[in-house]
Amino acid sequence: MTRIAGAADVPPGTVIRAGKYAVGNNNGDYFAVSRRCRHLGADLSEGSIDADGCLVCPWHQSAYDVRTGQMVRGPQGAFAKIPGLGAFYQALTRVFPLRRQSVIERSGDLYLGD
Repeated sequence: MTRIAGAADVPPGTVIRAGKYAVGNNNGDYFAVSRRCRHLGADLSEGSIDADGCLVCPWHQSAYDVRTGQMVRGPQGAFAKIPGLGAFYQALTRVFPLRRQSVIERSGDLYLGD
């Protein structure tokens, strides 16, 4: 197992960078997903967690279900006006979801499961 950080360093609602993963805490449920957004490659470790527990891209607000790695809301803003773009990326992540890794809390520390 690879140590990520102390659990206190990842309070609820936060996302941090841990190597190739964006690691977050959704109200005590820790997750790790690959860091690059499928839309334009934004660093998802700089994203946020929305009210539904999805990881939101910092650039265009695409949202990912961290349990499946699939995009559940496509790019927003000007990109939302391009017909079919959101549906395309959502379909893409059904085939190529974000990579997921388990996060284990042990003795106050967080680890990536191997």
